[in-house]
Amino acid sequence: MSIPNDPIILLSYINTKLRDEFPSLEELCQTLCLDQQEICSKLGKIGYDYDPESNKFV
Repeated sequence: MSIPNDPIILLSYINTKLRDEFPSLEELCQTLCLDQQEICSKLGKIGYDYDPESNKFV
């Protein structure tokens, strides 16, 4: 699956998917065949970390 390269657009894309379709980042990554570490790394570089309680990057 192709995901946005720009970190800000990626943030919006992932948070929307988490809000609307997936109960966790792990399930999103497994279902869409994405590398969870890569997503966390990209979003971490712009100051966002995954919060499992709210199921979004904050």
